[in-house]
Amino acid sequence: MGSVAHSTAELDASVVKITRSTNLRPVPEPGSPEELSHSYCTDHMVTARWTVANGWETPEVKPFENLSIPPTASCLHYATECFEGMKVYRGYDGKLRLFRPDCNGERLLMSSQRASLPSFRYEELKVLIAKLLQIDGPRWLPKDQPGRFLYLRPTIIGNGPHLGVQTPKEALLFIIAVPWPDPSKLKKPEQGTKPGLKLLASTPDTIRAWPGGFGYAKLGANYGPSLVAHGKAQALGFDQILWLFGEDRQVTEAGASNFFIVWDNKETGKIELVTAPLENQLILPGITRRSVLQLARSELAKSTGPLAPVEVVEKTFTIGEVEQAWKEGRIIEAFVCGTAFFVTPIKLIRNGDIDMDMLEAGAARAGYAAQIKSWLEAIMYGKDGKENHEWSYIIEGESEK
Repeated sequence: MGSVAHSTAELDASVVKITRSTNLRPVPEPGSPEELSHSYCTDHMVTARWTVANGWETPEVKPFENLSIPPTASCLHYATECFEGMKVYRGYDGKLRLFRPDCNGERLLMSSQRASLPSFRYEELKVLIAKLLQIDGPRWLPKDQPGRFLYLRPTIIGNGPHLGVQTPKEALLFIIAVPWPDPSKLKKPEQGTKPGLKLLASTPDTIRAWPGGFGYAKLGANYGPSLVAHGKAQALGFDQILWLFGEDRQVTEAGASNFFIVWDNKETGKIELVTAPLENQLILPGITRRSVLQLARSELAKSTGPLAPVEVVEKTFTIGEVEQAWKEGRIIEAFVCGTAFFVTPIKLIRNGDIDMDMLEAGAARAGYAAQIKSWLEAIMYGKDGKENHEWSYIIEGESEK
């Protein structure tokens, strides 16, 4: 008689167990030391355990607490860990919204598989987050304070007690929510200076990602090794590293954000919005990046107010091409985008001994980043007729307790 295949349980948000905290934390004020710490979490968290034998156990929403894992846990030794970065927004219509959460769910699934962690139905992620925010949302994002957000960090770690180099037999999904300072209000430019980030181009001996690697996945292993270069850049007065790759010095990412540049193409005479492609897996497939590209293709193909039409291009380009365009006065503006920095202009790029002012040459024609940011904010915060946009996931059923 043949053996019967063992079926393991799927991740199922519909059976979540909820345990409310009886010791609620004070909600920090905007700009307070607690908020600026990036580590002060809300009252509750989500956890879901997985084992290779049984699959996913019943997920829980429970009081925030520290994790207990064995010293031999796989995540501590072999970087079997992945995460997502998301935000929940308090809209101007009083509603809580997630922005394209299924995109985050798909990316977390991809990252999990790249790190030999378990699969799951990615649609369950947004439902688990909603369960958490139904409880914590009313206190931490009050309806009478629209325009604020919490940062969300879904994470999966290999946490079983197996020291050998092997695929994890146990894993833990957890989701935490953290008050986060608004980057647009965090760092005011000095009097007489223009707002924007300063980028330091990476040196040839410093590489963030490579073909065949894992630079496209949101793994902790992508970030830790980059902190040395980031620290050196900050010591020199820069905000982020502009990561370059290869002998031709291809432009990839800026820090942990996607990089865009708007310039005149001297061959075609057209204005281009350019960013690095995904095909070679050197950059993270950012959710904000995807949204910027889609909005630009649908809304900026024609004149928009004072903005001339642009052609949206995903292609490999080099720091040499950027430098040449800067010298020829063809750069209109540059910006980065991502969950943490949202959409932020670049004011300067240093490549070797060359400082390129990104705000000077095209100032009279700039404004694409600001326009795209305005469109995205309307969707995220439910305003300007975008209250029911298809990219929004509205969290219903907020607790009044």
